[in-house]
Amino acid sequence: MISNPELGKIEGLGEWLQAVPYEVLRHDRLYNAEELYNGYEPSEDEAADKESFAACYDSRVYQHFIEQGKDAKDVKESVARTIHDHGVQTALKAFLAEHDPRKCIGIMGGHALLRTDPMFSFVTMLSKRLTEEGFFMVSGGGPGAMEATHLGAWMAGRTNKETQEAIQMLAAAAVSFNDRKWVSSALEVMHRFPQSRYVSLGIPTWLYGHEPSTPFATHIAKLFTNSIREDIILTVAYGGIIYTPGSAGTLQEVFQNAVQDHYLSFGFASPMVFLGKKYWSEEVPVYPLMQFLMETGKYKNLLLTLTDDPKEIEEVLKNFQKTISYE
Repeated sequence: MISNPELGKIEGLGEWLQAVPYEVLRHDRLYNAEELYNGYEPSEDEAADKESFAACYDSRVYQHFIEQGKDAKDVKESVARTIHDHGVQTALKAFLAEHDPRKCIGIMGGHALLRTDPMFSFVTMLSKRLTEEGFFMVSGGGPGAMEATHLGAWMAGRTNKETQEAIQMLAAAAVSFNDRKWVSSALEVMHRFPQSRYVSLGIPTWLYGHEPSTPFATHIAKLFTNSIREDIILTVAYGGIIYTPGSAGTLQEVFQNAVQDHYLSFGFASPMVFLGKKYWSEEVPVYPLMQFLMETGKYKNLLLTLTDDPKEIEEVLKNFQKTISYE
């Protein structure tokens, strides 16, 4: 039974749900760049550009999120966020009903990866190739390796030369997501190289709203609750996950994914591909640890690969597809 004081807390809930700067009920569609950055008109004038960006949908929602508290102070705000995230998850289920998650490949890696880093180009070209081979890509939907994932998917079907041109355009305008033109340069590349054939799925969160969501993801399941978001990313990538060099967040995803595979939480284990032999075996020796845990029986069912070769990655993922039942 709800006490009267608790009832008082949610009085005016209907008005609150209508007043928040985000669409609470959106069970029928995911976000895209056009909606998230609605209201943003890039400008060469720095002051005007910042003012416009601050007025776009995504920025207004993030500002509200911070003002209300990452852990919402008001029960009405908690209800609004919960309904919103439920609707996004419902829309995501509809998306996956149309795009087989067994073809979904996740790429995990650092948000700080610069557009000038050779790994950015590597991930872009890898994602492009996998998309062209019939897979669709998923990431956390932010900057760094995540942006490279969706840039590659966006450039699928185009030449390698055009893709390198796109990377150069991005790097010339903004090297890091901390640079002012990070979003506007991505929008410029999308205008320069339009496409409507290939899809990719980004799953960002307003918890890390200081990192803008990559516009290159054609479908964006942006959530308030990061714990749900983290679980969804690892869950929907039934086709396998590629781990590029990263820090704490990437390491968390490695072990969270290993638990799912160990217990066969979804009926089978899928490939865990570690990209960067030196990084994963020497700098951050997670791979030998995983091998040891498998050998000693602490982990079971893990399908581990350590490589620097994009062709080997493609082969591992394709061979895995042959083992999945499509009945």
